[in-house]
Amino acid sequence: MTSKNRFQRNLSVFQSCDSEYKDASVVIFSSPMDATCSFKPGTRFAGPAIRNDSIGIEWYSPYFDLDLKDFKTCDIGDLNLAMGDVEKDLNEISRVTKLILRDGKKTMMIGGEHLVTYGTIREYVKKYPDLNIIHFDAHTDLREEFLGRKLSHATVLRKCFDMLQGGTLYQFGIRSGDKEEFEWAKTHIHQHLFDTNGLKEAVEALKDKPVYLTVDLDCLDPSIFPGTGTPEAGGLTFKELEDAFLTMRGLNNLVGADCVELSPDYDPSRVSAQVACKAVREMVLLLHSHE
Repeated sequence: MTSKNRFQRNLSVFQSCDSEYKDASVVIFSSPMDATCSFKPGTRFAGPAIRNDSIGIEWYSPYFDLDLKDFKTCDIGDLNLAMGDVEKDLNEISRVTKLILRDGKKTMMIGGEHLVTYGTIREYVKKYPDLNIIHFDAHTDLREEFLGRKLSHATVLRKCFDMLQGGTLYQFGIRSGDKEEFEWAKTHIHQHLFDTNGLKEAVEALKDKPVYLTVDLDCLDPSIFPGTGTPEAGGLTFKELEDAFLTMRGLNNLVGADCVELSPDYDPSRVSAQVACKAVREMVLLLHSHE
């Protein structure tokens, strides 16, 4: 298969994102990895839930005044991961990311647990040595190890930070973590607790630099988004997250993104899946917004 047609079109796609791979500038895929969750598992079911429920949202975003159908986006579906084999799964995520980046496209990954971000970032830093990361989450994810694991959804941003060469990490919405993580953050990264204050300044500082956006949906308050494995009270409203997306339109070089940690079965109302759908729509449009 040539690079122009490296991936076949997926039969079930997110919303209207059914372009051929060769034509697309943004490629959606989901990574159903659910191996290191420390509380309630179930994130491997997020991809199909988001695709199935995406019919319930419009193509058009009145926030961005942009329409999904006006852009070329390909959804290649769930990656074929080996259940429980962390290293093998991360290698497959990295392999697919590498191929997509080699073809000059951006990735929009759906989790899966947050550790999947490690698989993409280790390829992004090869293409963009001065890569920066903007991170929305309830949790710091800055441990050096957790429950005996060096690679975990509780260590993922620390491991990603360690790979950065010329860039840095900005965190927003953080409200939970070990005391040592917060102390480490004070001298190593830009950590903004509880809300999105400071985002405008971060966007201005990173305006022309390559930026990867990772959104753990538990940054949202569980009253809005209960369908996650580690809910944490005191979170953002969806309007605050949407305003953050709008602010990030000021980034001239947003190179990739992911949206992780939906566990759809913990919300029988399926509202959490709908929230995730809307977040993914906005993130896809954000990736397209400077075309």
